[in-house]
Amino acid sequence: MKKHNLNIILCGTGTVGGTLLEQMAEQQAMLREQQGLNLQVVGVVDIFNLMMNADGIDLGAFRTADGVFSMDLFREAFKAAPASSIDRIHDEVLAMQLDDMVFVDCTASYEVAALYQDFLDRSISIVCANKVAASGDLNAYLKLKDTAVKNGVKYHFETNVGAGLPLINTINALRATGDRIVRLEAVLSGTLNFIFNTISADIPFSKAVQMAKEARFSEPDPRIDLMGLDVVRKLVILARESGCMISQDDVEKRLFVPDEYFEGTLDDFWAKLPDLDAHFESLRQEVEAAGQHLRFVAKLDEGKASVSLEKVDAAHPAYNLEGSNNIILLHTARYTPHPMVIQGYGAGAGVTAAGVFADIMAIANCGY
Repeated sequence: MKKHNLNIILCGTGTVGGTLLEQMAEQQAMLREQQGLNLQVVGVVDIFNLMMNADGIDLGAFRTADGVFSMDLFREAFKAAPASSIDRIHDEVLAMQLDDMVFVDCTASYEVAALYQDFLDRSISIVCANKVAASGDLNAYLKLKDTAVKNGVKYHFETNVGAGLPLINTINALRATGDRIVRLEAVLSGTLNFIFNTISADIPFSKAVQMAKEARFSEPDPRIDLMGLDVVRKLVILARESGCMISQDDVEKRLFVPDEYFEGTLDDFWAKLPDLDAHFESLRQEVEAAGQHLRFVAKLDEGKASVSLEKVDAAHPAYNLEGSNNIILLHTARYTPHPMVIQGYGAGAGVTAAGVFADIMAIANCGY
């Protein structure tokens, strides 16, 4: 069996990054034995600390007595690692000079996303859960994609939309085989879907938002979800991958929380949020009486993009979405009049980390 190395630098040790490190630690031996892949973690970094070893970090050193990798043990050692900064991450990664390197970004940082171009320029592949680059400046996004192709490396960001669901890869495959995305309609926020599935006569809107944060479905700052920014970013990414080169300003936004709730500090937001409970209880009663459900829907129709809170009835495919699930309906030149439908968990550390892991494995399976 031909063996090869893949050298991983993980940026971000939070919920998704930590879960990904656990998953990689548990799969290393199997991948080595069954696929001849030495999945070698040569760096773990964040804005506070930086642990680098060109020969590989021994993840086996952080196992408990029963042989299970412990993120708690790793974090304890990581805190003692040298201090980090964006500039140091940039310099240390480039100084590695290893073959088959993959920089894995599990942050939501603008500063980290700004490093991608330099890394791709040096033939370092990028895998990211971070949505900033793919949804940001259009020219910068196109340059990242072009650089990856030119240098024979990969820029994968499947988990930017739908966590572990194969949305971007499916769109890319459809277009590569000559199909055309005519229209798409999607519920793309696991957080918002959880919230609107959770509110009830006993659970007000503000409590449902708090529950989404405690369940780690929401962004660290839930205002990003409630102001629709997360869904707008996701829709822009899907639109671009569908061949429609739009920016966030091009998306028509019909939002459901007044702008004043996003002013001030995060503490201010939490203090004001219960003021919305009466409005959402009235709305909940209205849609319940009509046999409908609330869904925050993203649409792309012949180049026109929009997001809005909609009332859907039992005939709509998103009506029965449970928990934090996502759904996307792809109307294409081939999939008509009935669209391709993809749905499943759209939030959560486990499925998101697994989606990032799958992007890493897609690079490994290319065999360079």
